[in-house]
Amino acid sequence: MPVDRVRVAILDDHQSIIDGYTYRINHSPGIELVATALYGEELHAMLRRHAVDVLLIDLSVQTSARDNTPYPVLRTIPQLLQEFPDLKVLVVSMHTGPGLMRTIMEAGVSGYITKDDHEALKNLGRIVLSAADGDIYFSQEADRLYREYEKLRIGDFLTPRQVEAISVCALYPDLSTAELAEILAVSNSTARNLLSGAYLRLGVHSRTAAIEKARELGLISPHASNSHE
Repeated sequence: MPVDRVRVAILDDHQSIIDGYTYRINHSPGIELVATALYGEELHAMLRRHAVDVLLIDLSVQTSARDNTPYPVLRTIPQLLQEFPDLKVLVVSMHTGPGLMRTIMEAGVSGYITKDDHEALKNLGRIVLSAADGDIYFSQEADRLYREYEKLRIGDFLTPRQVEAISVCALYPDLSTAELAEILAVSNSTARNLLSGAYLRLGVHSRTAAIEKARELGLISPHASNSHE
């Protein structure tokens, strides 16, 4: 990481939940809480005002103190990732459903934690650090629902576009997601979705593990070369 501490921001419309996340983060070495917000309308301003590496966000927040209509979180996430290409987004929510999992993946998030996943919430600091390094985390139930929707099994073949994304990462191990998106001529959120979808299909949680598994399955070249063709 280019900074000594991973900078975290939180959007959740319950102060008690923010306080709980704050407690976990403040007791996690290497992480700094830099901003919190209760309402969706505060989100963009918060991210522009503070340098943020990982955003913890709930799906169900109201727009403002005056407007209790739901803020369009899922529609907003791809916009955020385009404006802040290095931002990692972890959704923490009580909502589940196979279709929802697909929509969340397509938004380009780095993980989905269900609010009843007490083990994950206990280890929130570790998950945040992992996300900052480019890994993904899905609570067991969220992961199961996504696989159910996609009818995937570990070891299933990747889509051609996912193979291309993993191949480029194998060629250039230090490539950022924004640089990958530029090579693939896609948006930042689409690049994240390609990688995250590949991780889930391969049953791994990191870029390095995905490259190794894809090589084992013969999906990409066993050895990286020096140029992208």
